[in-house]
Amino acid sequence: MTAPLWHPSPNFGPRRLGAKPDIVVIHHTAMASAEAALERLCDPSAEVSAHYLIAADGRAWQMVAEVARAWHAGAGSWGDVTDVNSRSVGIELDNPGDTPFPAPLMATLEAILPGILRRWSIPPERVIGHSDMAPDRKTDPGPHFDWERLERAGLAGQRGQDPGPDAPEPDTFRTVARHAGYTADVDDDALLAAVRLRYRPFATGPLCPQDYTPLGHAALWT
Repeated sequence: MTAPLWHPSPNFGPRRLGAKPDIVVIHHTAMASAEAALERLCDPSAEVSAHYLIAADGRAWQMVAEVARAWHAGAGSWGDVTDVNSRSVGIELDNPGDTPFPAPLMATLEAILPGILRRWSIPPERVIGHSDMAPDRKTDPGPHFDWERLERAGLAGQRGQDPGPDAPEPDTFRTVARHAGYTADVDDDALLAAVRLRYRPFATGPLCPQDYTPLGHAALWT
């Protein structure tokens, strides 16, 4: 893979309170093309941006330096972080959200991520989706994003394997989810939808033991 092309966006600022990135947030563009997304992410009137954009064919652009605060995450939280923009690197993926992500795009993502994680000492567990930190607002990168592929490559946190409780309870599930990082102030339905979107994207129905399993904190429910 060639290095991402530098295509600067005016939509950025300093990271607040001297923050450094310790999260990577993955998005999908939901636009007609990568070029359309690139134009919007660099349009001062749009007031949005990201550090990187990866096209379906594997091309990539960098729009904001990693040391700067791009405007991609918006309101939400992950763990104890509430200003996610100041603590993250944002990556936009050229995808409408309802189709699989092409192999060239995924290959470029897998080529770019290790450098980001290494430069900022970010553990794989802190590579998240926009929907993880903003469950009530966002669904990207969506149900077709291949999180398990990133997990196998050591570029996302490994999901748990322990069976969930026989009698799942929303309060217990919320405790387990918060421990995993899901700290946004949302209702039970939105929380369950966000966790499923990441780990069980096509699951339906009420809370069940399988919803606990990938969160990997069996000690919290046993």
